Amino acid sequence: MAGLSQDWEPVVIRKKAPTAAARKDEKAVNAARRAGAEIETVRKATAGSNKAASSSTTLNTRKLDEDTENLSHEKVPTELKKAIMQARQDKKLTQSQLAQLINEKPQIIQEYESGKAIPNQQIISKLERALGAKLRGKK
Repeated sequence: MAGLSQDWEPVVIRKKAPTAAARKDEKAVNAARRAGAEIETVRKATAGSNKAASSSTTLNTRKLDEDTENLSHEKVPTELKKAIMQARQDKKLTQSQLAQLINEKPQIIQEYESGKAIPNQQIISKLERALGAKLRGKK
């Protein structure tokens, strides 16, 4: 038993390499300085200023100013609004009853009848089936 000796060296199992953020934090940099390691400091061109954000916004605003196109969503045409209202009233249904028939919220029927909704072909076809009227043929 004279040849036996105890190994007191620490064993580290699965130690992750430090992440980029951990390598850059103040403690790690100071520890590297004390150890005498080389430390590279690089000043970014736009550090501490907001130049990148402001320069791109001026380009975007210029594009918007030059763009004369009227950008807006397509709304429900007047003839479709009137057709939905007429067909619903012919069947003696309220907006909420019609909404229940097509499994939609009453708000959607209100938006279609007031012309605020963005036309959705699926909803229009549900309305056609529930009301038994052709709504899209007039386009």
